[in-house]
This record gives sequence, C-alpha cells and structure tokens, in this order.
Amino acid sequence: MTTTLKIDISKVFDYVPERLVFSRRDEAIKALKALYDKTGKGNDFLGWVHLPSSITDNHLSELKKTAHMLQNEAEILVVTGIGGSYLGTRAVDEALSHSFQPWLKKNDFPRLLYAGQNISEDYMAELLEILEDKSYAIAVISKSGTTTEPALAFRILREHLEKKVGKDAAAHRIVAITDAHRGALKQLADSQGYKTFVIPDDVGGRYSVLTPVGLLPLAVAGHDIDALVNGARAMEMATSPETAFENNPSALYAATRNTLYRNGKNIEILASFHHKLVWFAEWWKQLYGESEGKDNTGIFPASVNYTTDLHSMGQYVQEGMRSIFESVITVENPAKTLRIPHDEVNLDELNYISNKRIDEVNKMAELGTLLAHVDGGVPNIRISIPALTESSVGELIYFFEIACGISGYLQGINPFDQPGVEAYKKNMFALLGKPGFEELSRKLRNRL
Repeated sequence: MTTTLKIDISKVFDYVPERLVFSRRDEAIKALKALYDKTGKGNDFLGWVHLPSSITDNHLSELKKTAHMLQNEAEILVVTGIGGSYLGTRAVDEALSHSFQPWLKKNDFPRLLYAGQNISEDYMAELLEILEDKSYAIAVISKSGTTTEPALAFRILREHLEKKVGKDAAAHRIVAITDAHRGALKQLADSQGYKTFVIPDDVGGRYSVLTPVGLLPLAVAGHDIDALVNGARAMEMATSPETAFENNPSALYAATRNTLYRNGKNIEILASFHHKLVWFAEWWKQLYGESEGKDNTGIFPASVNYTTDLHSMGQYVQEGMRSIFESVITVENPAKTLRIPHDEVNLDELNYISNKRIDEVNKMAELGTLLAHVDGGVPNIRISIPALTESSVGELIYFFEIACGISGYLQGINPFDQPGVEAYKKNMFALLGKPGFEELSRKLRNRL
C-alpha cells in the first residue's frame, strides 16, 4: 500500500532553522517506538495504534450487514454520543457528502443526525419535531451508558421511538455501541435485544472513529468503509518506526509542531480552503486539545476555514500576537468542475480570470495567503491530499492520530487520559442534587 498524503514543512524554516527540526529526529522516533512497544504513559489505551491493520473482513462485513438492515428501516440514523463518539463520524460524513444534502430531492441512503452532544432543550425538542414525520433508527454510543448528555438524549429518543413504532419494532432499530461486558448500556441492550457492537477497552473516544463508533454510522450513510480503513492501513504502514524520519509524515509533523512550540508558538491553527473540512477541524481540535492540554502545558488548537475566515480572523492571523502557527490541509483536486464565465460589460472587473476554474482562483488565494502569513511571522505546515475520498480521509485520520501520540510523548505528558474533563461533571452532578454529592453541592452553592 502506498499513501497519497504529503507534508511540506519548508515554510517554518524562516522561524526555526531546518537543523533544529531535524535535531528532534531521535526524540520523535523514540516516542513513536514507545507507542508501538507500549512503554510510554497511558499504554493501556493504545489499541488504536494497530487498529487499521487488525480490522478483519468479517468485522467489516458484519458492520455492512447491520448498516444494510438499518438502511431498509430508516430515512434517518440518529447518532447519539458526545466527543469522540460523534465528532469523528460527523467529520468524515461532512467531508464526503454533498454540500446541500438536506435539500437533495432524493437521498439514496439515510441521513445522519446527531443527539447527545449537547444539553440544549431547544435542540432536542426540534430534533423530535423532525423525527415525528420520519422513519428513523438510533445508534447509541457510550462505553458506560451513564455519560449525562448521551444518556439523557437516548432516554428521550428511546421513549419517542417506542411510542412511534412499538417497543418490539423499536428494538430492531436501535444499535448500541458500547463495552463488551459491562455498563448500563450493555445491560440495557442485552435486556431489550438490541444489536450491539464493541468499543475496545484500549481505545479512547477521540481515537475511536475507525471502530464501530464511526464505521457503522458511516456505512449506514453510504460511505465506503473498506476504502476508509484501507487508507488508514496505508498510513499505518507509512508511519511505522521502521520508516526513516524524513519520510515519516507523522513524525515530521509532530517534531515540527513541537519545535515551534518550544520556540514560542503555542497556538496551532488548523486551516483549510475547503468548506467540507470544517467538521474535520472540530474532530482534530478534540483530538489534540484533550490529548495535550495537561499540567498547564500544551499547544492550543484552533481552526479557521478560508477564504471565509480571511475576512474575519484573517486580520488577527496576519497582524495579531505572534504566538501562532498554521497547519493547512490542502485538497488538490475538487470533485466538480465549474468555470468562470466571460462578461461583456465586466463591471465586476473579473474578466481577467474568465474561463478559469473556480478551484484555480481558490488555489492562488491559498498560496497567496500562506506567503503573506509567513511574511507576517506565522509559519505554516502544509498537508496535502489528492481529493476528498474515503481512502484519503482514512489516511488523514491515522496521520493525525499517530502524530498526536508522538507529540504528547515529546511534550512529556500522557496523551491518552483527560482528567480535566471530570471537573465540570462533578460540579454539575452536585448542583443537580445527585446522591453522593451533597457536601460538594453545599460548598458550590455557598460560592454561588
């Protein structure tokens, strides 16, 4: 297998010299080997490292069989989860789907909608309004089944679906993606006869898109999960410790961003000039923010979508605080072809680009922006893929995942836990009056 993803770090050398980046070579490869050998921090959550190559044809067939069943039952699949339990799915689906899918007269596959990623009463009520007149199924995703946001949403959706089609019929339209042996959701699924798929114990949520967490909903939506997995497999091979540092895209990326971080660049902006990557950036922000934001350290992950944000955030990027660098995802070839017409009057003064493809204008905007930002003190890393296909997106997912593990080890932290996430939960439970949190509730209410 060969990969199509390419990385260009040459536009950081005006800020940090090439020799400094390459001086991290041994450190980066050592971190990568620690991931492979499971000798680093958080090594009990490294099941994702060899996940692509371990996925069997039988596993994919079972996922596709269930997806086909749901396709026959429903117009909509409601993906119910939070964080990594929905972000990866949405990132891939948005990258590969028609931009105006909700307005298409005919949809060949069920559309994906989402629940449990917030606690907005308006959102949930409005979702039920849509579902009232639609046939739908539910993929509920949680290892424990007690995470507040998805558990709350699933309780409401389950009641709604059972009232709509009956309890027995609803059971055939609910798939639980959860722990193999324990937890509230596993217990409920077994008692109600829901189809289940397993989230591996050693794969954390933000690394789980290539498990049934992402693969089942994406298959239901009609995406080629075989190609997605094959792309990730190719990148797994391309980023192994046996690959020379200068040819290893994830090791290069990790070493470059950490070199920039150690030299004052503590904010990374993931940018793209393709609107379909907005949700991919949201997935990336969780992956890096939750993995690296530890011990009052870490690169802060942000994102922009150009050229749209050049007319808002662009001013800050060009001339604001010089604590930022950019990583830019380039999609070399769009799926469509559209040329700019010639206009005899030419009041808009665009005839100089008439007959050019819109993408050529977009690419020149991209190149012009990158050069302007470098001149303004914002180094950038360019990551390119040939097109938005399942295979390329699979490569991109694994590229960022393995680079995140390397980066965390370079930073000296455990990139696979998230202790800070629990702080808000404890306060919320106490303020809601959950049994066992009475003392904390008293303290918090005195502060309020």
